[in-house]
Amino acid sequence: MKQMTLLFALLLVFFLAIPASAVEITAPEAPESAKDHMPQETDSFGEALWQLLGSVLKTLRPDLKAACGVSLSVITAVLIVSLLRTFSGSVKSVSELGGCVVIAGLLFRNADTMIAQGTQTIRQLSDYGKLLWPVMTAAMAAQGGVTTSAALYTATAGFDAILSSLISRVLAPMIYPFLALSLGNSAVGEDILGKMRDLLKNSISWCLKTLLTVFTTYMSITGVVSGTTDAVALKAARVAISSMVPVVGGILSDASESVLVSTELAKNTAGVYGILAVLAAFLEPFFRIGIQYLVLKATAAVCGLFGTKRITDLIGDFSCAMGLLLAMTGSVCLMLLISTVCFMKGVG
Repeated sequence: MKQMTLLFALLLVFFLAIPASAVEITAPEAPESAKDHMPQETDSFGEALWQLLGSVLKTLRPDLKAACGVSLSVITAVLIVSLLRTFSGSVKSVSELGGCVVIAGLLFRNADTMIAQGTQTIRQLSDYGKLLWPVMTAAMAAQGGVTTSAALYTATAGFDAILSSLISRVLAPMIYPFLALSLGNSAVGEDILGKMRDLLKNSISWCLKTLLTVFTTYMSITGVVSGTTDAVALKAARVAISSMVPVVGGILSDASESVLVSTELAKNTAGVYGILAVLAAFLEPFFRIGIQYLVLKATAAVCGLFGTKRITDLIGDFSCAMGLLLAMTGSVCLMLLISTVCFMKGVG
């Protein structure tokens, strides 16, 4: 009996004496659409980011060419309508109605493609976040932040579920009735349609601003959105974000400090790969939508020189639709980036 007890004790000591290896925390693999843009080396965050941007920008030339082609077609249509309006009688009114329908037809195909791509990007970012956050939570908990990591994960996952579902299932599809109301208002000239269009646009903007304000306020109260960085660089980045992203640019620029001040924390952590993977999946569709937005803004400005107000407003509404889509995709992306950085502050 004593021999059995001694043998059991020796075996127990043997197993307890086996050195425990450190748990390796690695970020999930980048989404399929992002793999082509992922930099080869991620040791330097700045260099990797520049490589990623260069890779994305190389793919945008066909989109810019196609957008400019549609813009020239729209400008030509507006010019023809303006010439037909010089005639009197029914030709004048019919030409404007027909012009609105033709222009909407020219612009709707690209708008539909961008809406589908924006919705797909939002879902893809949300799906990647569901894989990334448990990894960051485990890394943070392994260094003692069990309670904080659990609270941060719960809040982040909750906000993401609400925001991504609301955008992909409600707000993005609302762009279609927004464009339909815009076409009806421009073609018929009914003020009630214009008011309904404005109400729909304001509702989308209010939902996005409210959710982002609540999210950034929560992060600020918990102390995770804070830090210091070079004042000039931060101010330049904030101005860029505020001007690039319509509707919610101001909110995003205020929260961008959390990402900018924490690039040093990303070194030698799973967070740097996660951030680059998010940007690789986000930047190409974001820039594509941005090209449509800017080209439509320029087209509306040119057509405003010789076109009617109703037709110019219709082109401007298509540009506004792309601006709303930019706000939606930008909101989901920056929320994911801020959340990842918050985890990295606890890990780093």
